[in-house]
Amino acid sequence: MPAARESLLDAAYAALARRPWSAVRMVDVAASAGLSRQTLYNEFGGEDGLARALVRREADGCLAGVDRALAGPSDPSDPCDRLTATAEWTASAARDNALVRALLTGCWSEWLPSPAPRAVPASPGAAARRRADGAPPSPGDLVALVRDRAVAVLAEPGAPRPDTGDLAHSCELAVRLALSCVAAPPAEGGVADLVRTVLPGGRRPDAVRPGPSGPSPTAGARSRR
Repeated sequence: MPAARESLLDAAYAALARRPWSAVRMVDVAASAGLSRQTLYNEFGGEDGLARALVRREADGCLAGVDRALAGPSDPSDPCDRLTATAEWTASAARDNALVRALLTGCWSEWLPSPAPRAVPASPGAAARRRADGAPPSPGDLVALVRDRAVAVLAEPGAPRPDTGDLAHSCELAVRLALSCVAAPPAEGGVADLVRTVLPGGRRPDAVRPGPSGPSPTAGARSRR
């Protein structure tokens, strides 16, 4: 990302931490970034374009954090360990970043910029507006993106195709448990305890077939649908 664009987004994010988006002035964002207001308009087309670019940057940062958690210091031989790390990071990111929390839950307060795209009028800056006016991913889109990233990392090369569906279900369950902890933090323990309870550490997250102790609760729940 060009340095000017990144500096403007950093300044906008810092301004949003101090006041609601409706009170953030573009001239102040530009001055804080050490750039002219015209540069801001050239990059984003205006306040709406800047807002959506900021929201999308936070969505990209959320997904980059997921990638780091999946490839992080957790035991690479234990898929459940990496899913737990991913769920913990997702819950932490949502707690610490109001934009990430809104992206994942769909709950946008008046403090935050609106994620809804608007029509781009024809003007010399229309191309810049089109670049910055795309709609951010919906909560369902983000959950699916996190799930698919986890599946891509955790699926073993050459694994039978039917297992991929079970693995995807387990990955999505871990993400949704993380989101539940954002909305209603558990009284004890945390998201890691919940994920470990659903996906015991001694089992692969895609191993939902019946074992010596009986059918998997996850498999049973899915068979009743």
